[in-house]
Amino acid sequence: MENETYPASTAELLDLIQRSWDDLWATIDGLTPAQMEIPDTGGWSIKDNLAHLTVWERYMVLHYLQGRPAGEAMGLDEATVQSHYDEINAAIYERNRDRSLDEVTRMARAIHQEVVDYLAAVSFETLMRQKDDDDPEKRPLLAWVAGNTYEHYDEHLDAIRALVGRAS
Repeated sequence: MENETYPASTAELLDLIQRSWDDLWATIDGLTPAQMEIPDTGGWSIKDNLAHLTVWERYMVLHYLQGRPAGEAMGLDEATVQSHYDEINAAIYERNRDRSLDEVTRMARAIHQEVVDYLAAVSFETLMRQKDDDDPEKRPLLAWVAGNTYEHYDEHLDAIRALVGRAS
């Protein structure tokens, strides 16, 4: 949500999402399963980054756009979801770290497609509605969509590129 310039249409949003998604997968294309699971200094592998991105992408649709409770949308207890992002991300990591690479990549692709299909069907006017009535910045839902899709992929791409460099 760092970028305060939002796409001007659903088509532009979907294009930004697709380009960033394609960049992510092009970066890891051709890596072996072992390379996908090499941890960085913080302990996260490419597989862990993919699982993380998938959880947040799904959460964005279920919570922000469909209005489901945060804990249900995240698949975590409410106390954890109300905590700091570091604690939430640690819980996501713990929940997913033992999942197979195949399962994580399948889920990443499936959830991503569900998200894209959902966003394609939502009116752009809905995405431009202010998310919170008490937000002094009056940010639209689109800020959270961007922050949990293309901006989030780009945020993790630097760490993934560093891991690809270590894996080579």
